[in-house]
Amino acid sequence: MPTYEYECAACGHALEALQSMTEPKLTKCPQCGKNKLARLIGSGSGVIFKGSGFYETDYKQKSSGKSDSKKGAPSCANSASCPMKASGSCSA
Repeated sequence: MPTYEYECAACGHALEALQSMTEPKLTKCPQCGKNKLARLIGSGSGVIFKGSGFYETDYKQKSSGKSDSKKGAPSCANSASCPMKASGSCSA
C-alpha cells in the first residue's frame, strides 16, 4: 500500500497516510477538523537493494562446464533451415 502525503489548506498541518489505491482521498484535517485536506503529489519511493551481491548471486548465469568450440554462433547454426547460413553470412 502506498503512503500518501496530505496538507491542510486551512491550518497548514501536514501528515502521511498509508492507504490502498482504491480508498477515497482523506478530506478532513485531524488537527483543525476542516474539510480542507489536499493530497500532495510526491515523488514516491525508489527501489532499494539491500544486501550484497545481487548481480553476482542472483542473476549471473552459471557456466555449464561444457566448452563450445563455436562461441557466439546462433543456436540454429547447425540446422539446415538457418536463414543466416543460407544467406552466407553465418560462419557456422
